[in-house]
Parts: sequence; structure tokens; C-alpha cells
Amino acid sequence: MPKIELLVGTTLGGAEYVADELAAQLTRFGHENQIHLTPKLTDLDPKSLWLIVSSTHGAGDLPDNIMPFFDEIAVKKPDLSQTKFAICAIGDSSYDTFCLGPEKLSKVLEECGAQVYVDKIQIDIQYDHIPEDPALAWLTQWQDQL
Repeated sequence: MPKIELLVGTTLGGAEYVADELAAQLTRFGHENQIHLTPKLTDLDPKSLWLIVSSTHGAGDLPDNIMPFFDEIAVKKPDLSQTKFAICAIGDSSYDTFCLGPEKLSKVLEECGAQVYVDKIQIDIQYDHIPEDPALAWLTQWQDQL
């Protein structure tokens, strides 16, 4: 089973709670995983599955804690052709920038050769007041593929 790196982009802690629940589920099913609240390329195994759990901040931006990681990838343009990733985006559909931050990260990862592992989930806190529930349901749908 591949190791799973959980990269978290959070402003108020909601995405971190979701990542904690996903990590606990992965551990229950025997998957080695690690949560990164301030991810850096040097700390990540490019052969691991990168599970990105992030909210959108401000006018469609990534949260401050994950922006340096985004900038690092955008500037260095590393070869990520061996990397697979999945996106769990959390947002509020009352904003026209709904889940735009994680989309920006997805785009820069793909530009470096990373491949989408499964379809992303976009959790709307307008309707899903406990975002951990849809995130866990999403993970359950595909975790057997790991």
C-alpha cells in the first residue's frame, strides 16, 4: 500500500479537522499516512499519494499555511510525473470563488506532471455543516483502490 501524504490548507481549522478524520480512517484500514500543515517539497515522497484537503480563502486564494507550498511548486516546477493526487476542497457556494483555491493548486500540480488519482470532492458548507461526513464518504468510495 502506498503512503498517503495529507496536505492541509486551512484558515480557521475546518480543513484540518477533515484531514484528521481522513487520516484516522486511512489508519484504520492499514494505510500509512502523514499530515502536513506546512507542506514542503523536501518533506514529501513524490511516489506517495498526495491527498490535498483545503479550503478557499479571501478572493479564491489558498489559505496562508499552504501558499508557500504552492509558490514553491510554481517557481521550481519540479518533475511530479510519478505523483498522484486527490483533492478534497471545502468552500461556501454563496461566494463566486467557491473552492477556487484548491483548483489553483491542482492546476500547478498538473502542469508539473502530477496526475489526478480520483475525481475531486467539493464540500459546500452551506449544505454540509459537518464537512467530515461527505469527506469520509468520498474516501470510502475509493480507498479500496489504494
